[in-house]
Amino acid sequence: MSNVTRLDNVAHADLRIAAGHGAAFGDAVNQIALFLPEFEEAQRHYPILFRRHEAGSLQALAILGFDRDENLFLEGDRWAGYVPAIARRGPFLIGLAGDEPMIHVDLDHPRVLGEGGEGGEPLFLPQGGQAPALDRAVEALRAIHLGHEAAPAMTALFDELGLVRQVTLNVQVSDSKRYNFKDYLAIAPDRIAALDAASLERLNQAGLLPPAIFAASSLANMSRLTARKHAAMA
Repeated sequence: MSNVTRLDNVAHADLRIAAGHGAAFGDAVNQIALFLPEFEEAQRHYPILFRRHEAGSLQALAILGFDRDENLFLEGDRWAGYVPAIARRGPFLIGLAGDEPMIHVDLDHPRVLGEGGEGGEPLFLPQGGQAPALDRAVEALRAIHLGHEAAPAMTALFDELGLVRQVTLNVQVSDSKRYNFKDYLAIAPDRIAALDAASLERLNQAGLLPPAIFAASSLANMSRLTARKHAAMA
């Protein structure tokens, strides 16, 4: 259930939200959606794979773990690495007031401590204006919004140039434990290397060449993810 309402600096002047990370906030997931503005930061930490929606569009995913509800980057209440925008947005989302996008808040979200709640961070400064917690959420919402807007063009050009291909990744984490990543798509470095100059220019002009390179290079992080799994098992 949710209790979503438009965020208001008067009605919600005393609202506070919990900081930190953990399963209670929905962070215990083994994969999470990513958006184009995040690729540069995310590729430093996570393998970036893709799923295809029924409508045909591509959705990028950061792989965080192997087992269900396993986020190998959660260390107590700390997220060790880049925190994707979906996790950073907390209880906030974008809703439309007419044709104008406005920030809304889910008052039933586990991060919401309520007005005057103990601990947590305020959303608004005493003298008015947004507090840092809300600034961070707005930044995350902006990345999500821009990513949604860019998704159709990304899908069309990646598909047209044949950059995405289905992959099956077999990861051995112990003598008796193996994980198979099936039905995922990935951008392989050799696909980018095989592009002619005109195709590279098209990617670059569309602002999609760097994200494609980031996604391809991120696959090296699977070995680092495996190392985290070994540490967790130990």
